[in-house]
Amino acid sequence: MSDLDFDLFVIGAGSGGVRAARMAAGFGARVAIAEDRYLGGTCVNVGCVPKKLYVYASEYGKGFDDAREFGWQSTVEGFDWHTLRDNKKNEIARLNAVYRNMLRGVEATLIDGRARIINANTVAVGDDHYTAARILIATGGWPSVPDIPGREHALTSNEIFDLEEFPERLVVVGGGYIAVEFAGIFNGLGSKVTQLYRGPMFLRGFDADIRAHAAQEIRKTGVDLRFETNVEAIETTAGGYRLLLNDGSFLEADAVLYATGRKPHLEGLGLENVNVELTAHGTIAVDEHFRTTEHSIFALGDVIGGMELTPVALAEGMAFARHEFGDPKVPVDYDFIPTAVFCQPNIGTVGFTEEQAELEFGEITLYKADFRPMKHTITGRDERTFMKLIVDDATDRVVGVHMMGPDAGEIIQGIAIALKAGATKATFDGTIGIHPTAAEEFVTMREPWGED
Repeated sequence: MSDLDFDLFVIGAGSGGVRAARMAAGFGARVAIAEDRYLGGTCVNVGCVPKKLYVYASEYGKGFDDAREFGWQSTVEGFDWHTLRDNKKNEIARLNAVYRNMLRGVEATLIDGRARIINANTVAVGDDHYTAARILIATGGWPSVPDIPGREHALTSNEIFDLEEFPERLVVVGGGYIAVEFAGIFNGLGSKVTQLYRGPMFLRGFDADIRAHAAQEIRKTGVDLRFETNVEAIETTAGGYRLLLNDGSFLEADAVLYATGRKPHLEGLGLENVNVELTAHGTIAVDEHFRTTEHSIFALGDVIGGMELTPVALAEGMAFARHEFGDPKVPVDYDFIPTAVFCQPNIGTVGFTEEQAELEFGEITLYKADFRPMKHTITGRDERTFMKLIVDDATDRVVGVHMMGPDAGEIIQGIAIALKAGATKATFDGTIGIHPTAAEEFVTMREPWGED
């Protein structure tokens, strides 16, 4: 199909789209990529990167307090929101330029604007039309706010990073990664934070012990965490906002952040013009090679409803490009994908939860540890680290590892390699730990939980 303008037209320059475009161009394909908002997608601009920078900022207050117990007699004047916000903007602008240069480096054509599918091989951006042998949809997700009175007053993760003024009172609605992380960020920066979740326990999908431990530890930090609580309406007041809750009570706030989920960003994409089927959940249906029900159109990342994680989208972009334009054709392996929640302290997890493991393997053995981090034996801070190993009795393989504590994300990344390689409990037991570290606890847990 050399008479077409491009071999591949990518819609969306986020993590998955850019990786697919770069890889395909590297294999010799003629590639175009269109983006109407910002290069790097959610992760770089309003997700992983700025979030982690804000997490760092939020931990300094506790660090200054703890330092005094170690002999550092310093005075802290206070936190300046505008300095953090503007320094973050500068870093994101630098990363946007990096993405632009990466695409230029492989001679991909970058088109600014929202792309719209006209037919199976044609895409329009504004008044311009482009033809391509393959079209890849990688537009990611978009925050979703429920239809309640006053919803127009709610912020989402798209806006929360760049507020003009720091909210002294913040209400966070939701119970997933984003809600938990932002509650911790603004609490650490000095805001009075109330987090509301409609269910009986937040962090759905995580191990039950981790969820319970997280609720305990997050409350200790000062977040007013309320379960089985929802907002019925948001009203404006002279000083901010007034929230009507489902129990009939009211809550005052300077800002309201809704982190109640994300939906595939498919609006205005022109899917009605082609034979692309959606699932019951509103995601794009694809096969194992990311092909939709329209033979020339593909999709990957958050729009297909898998694990909504940047490294997953990157892996999918690479697998797609290899399958369509290069070699070897290596499929994405979705087993034992680690993840972290950057709350205070962090959560890191990989593999099966206890409930999942029982269903999958039947007989399992649990190993648990709950202790005060060594640092806090001096600070006196009431913080507990929790660790858990789940072992399949039939094979002795460790099939789940869960942790909440300082540097949990960093620790679990290494543990994930072991699980991916099939490490057994005997392997863990035979590994000499690094002392003194929290991580060594994973190789020194000898007694199964529940046994004397």
